[in-house]
Amino acid sequence: MNTKQQKIKLKLVSPLMKNTIPLPSYATPGSAAMDLHACCESPIVIPAGAQGKVPTGIAIEIPNPDMVALVFPRSGLASKHGICLSNSVGVIDSDYRGEIVCMLKNDNAADFVVHPGDRIAQLGFFPIYRIDWEEVPELSETQRGTGGFGSTGFSQTVSNRVIG
Repeated sequence: MNTKQQKIKLKLVSPLMKNTIPLPSYATPGSAAMDLHACCESPIVIPAGAQGKVPTGIAIEIPNPDMVALVFPRSGLASKHGICLSNSVGVIDSDYRGEIVCMLKNDNAADFVVHPGDRIAQLGFFPIYRIDWEEVPELSETQRGTGGFGSTGFSQTVSNRVIG
């Protein structure tokens, strides 16, 4: 396995962590991101069409500015309950030392209850590329060119049959 390992310092900011609420962890050996859990003493109700802050009970120290932690929504919560992150993806910069808090948005018609320890989001770590702008009069040509928003078409394969 060619997986890169990196030590990340973790600070527990809630006494509920470890004893009651699990630490972030990978669900399977093939998981790209760790599950983040709701760190709360009692359930948090997110009303229909509203949003609510859900603490995770942890803070992290990313060792250098060449790395970022990204918080992603859980696909199961989105597809089954209409729960997503208000900002789509949360960015944890290398110089942030506060608690990771997830702003969950309820796009469902019913209230959603987050229970202590529920898996609410996913946390992944990625490299950062710092850039310097080079202003040019033209960009190189490609087959796609300037086409966007559906310019490459839509097709869906279903049972060896192409629809689209």
